[in-house]
Amino acid sequence: MYLFFIGLALLFVGYAVYGKFVENIIAPDDRETPAITKHDGVDYMCLPHWKNMLIQLLNIAGVGPVIGVILGVKFGSIVFIIIPIGNIIAGATHDFLAGMMSIRNGGMNLPHIIKKYLGALYYRFFSVFTIFLLLLVVAVFINVPANLIDKSFPDVQIFWWAVGIIFVYYILATLFPVDKIIGKIYPYFGAMLLLGTFAIFISIIVELMGNPALLDESAAFKSMKWTAANNHPIVPVLFVTIACGIISGFHGTQSPIIARTMKSERQAKSSFYGMMIVEGIIAMVWAAAGLAIYNIFPKYFALDPNTVLIHITKYFLGSWMGIITVLAVVILAITSGDTAMRSVRLSLAEMFSINQKPMAKRMLTTLPLILTVALLLAWSQSDVESFNQLWNYFAWGNQVLAASTLLAAAVWLFKERKNGFIALIPGAFMSLVVLSFILWVSPEKNGPVGLGLEINNALIISAFIVFALVWWAFRLGKKR
Repeated sequence: MYLFFIGLALLFVGYAVYGKFVENIIAPDDRETPAITKHDGVDYMCLPHWKNMLIQLLNIAGVGPVIGVILGVKFGSIVFIIIPIGNIIAGATHDFLAGMMSIRNGGMNLPHIIKKYLGALYYRFFSVFTIFLLLLVVAVFINVPANLIDKSFPDVQIFWWAVGIIFVYYILATLFPVDKIIGKIYPYFGAMLLLGTFAIFISIIVELMGNPALLDESAAFKSMKWTAANNHPIVPVLFVTIACGIISGFHGTQSPIIARTMKSERQAKSSFYGMMIVEGIIAMVWAAAGLAIYNIFPKYFALDPNTVLIHITKYFLGSWMGIITVLAVVILAITSGDTAMRSVRLSLAEMFSINQKPMAKRMLTTLPLILTVALLLAWSQSDVESFNQLWNYFAWGNQVLAASTLLAAAVWLFKERKNGFIALIPGAFMSLVVLSFILWVSPEKNGPVGLGLEINNALIISAFIVFALVWWAFRLGKKR
């Protein structure tokens, strides 16, 4: 129980102390932002600060800080310390740097940021990889909320109806100016998200008064929890399983959206670093709910996380409030999927120099995305194994983006004669996570295709590669 409250306290202190440290290094100032210098009424425009913060929170907080932590807490109560420390040093710093790099480069999208700081060769791989990953994100963030809606109403079969409605909304949110749909409905979505999470938090506190051991590891939980002995080593698996909440490369693709709608650079700390801290708090609450439900009902440990989520909300909140909270989680997914699809459109337009002001050109850019996502949805729903593979590739691919963004940020900071180690150190760690996961994982270990090496060998080989990457990024920044 104590680890949970210590972790929450760390997040608040981390924002005030480490967040200020990072802000002093980046040094936001009063120069004109892209919202002013490139105003177009579609993607570039000034929005109120409070609205930008809510948009950023809902953009980055997909199902990861709920579904991911319901899975990740199977590693035990250690996650209550790993989440806040990782969030403060790596995740929030990553989001702050990604947003500021975009602002300082005219609202540039992540692939072109990578090209500028890591070079054209790295960019060729990264741009294709990013678009592929974002399409996976869109497919996952249609599939998951549609399944949650379907499971919430077991007496009727509404999965494909939910898919259709969500997909149509994604298309509209992708095509219309940012202030017409996203800017208008996100405040209401944000209120539902925060209300649902707060309700779960209060319910857990009430339960703790009667059962202080609720957030400790029960004997039954300890017998089932994930360890290296049952093919779940903390490094790298925990940091792939819990992406949102600790660090997520997907956030780097979303930060340019509000980098194009911010009136002042001085809003950056609260908008980028602060909203990632809020996501960490959300992740902590749902991790606590997951550990509690596994302690109370050990049989739920073997269920898929979507089903566990339904059980959590019904147990802690009852049927009606539980459905409202599930809808809040559905909103989490939808409000990341819509902007993921928007990010793909913007990235393609930037890569191929397609003017996005005319609606016809926005539709032309979006059409192939619609077709690709439709095919991914059909495949992911064909059987359980197909969706698991989709989720697995999304999970580790997400951290490839995080490692790449941090390396680019290190080059940027060193180039500006600033402390690039705030990006280089977490970037090195995330590179180790990604490389060792690819080298270690295999279908025999219930994961995607990998090399299947023994974990110690995977870590040693990865460490040598990471050392070379870090030296390259360091020298690149110093040279420039």
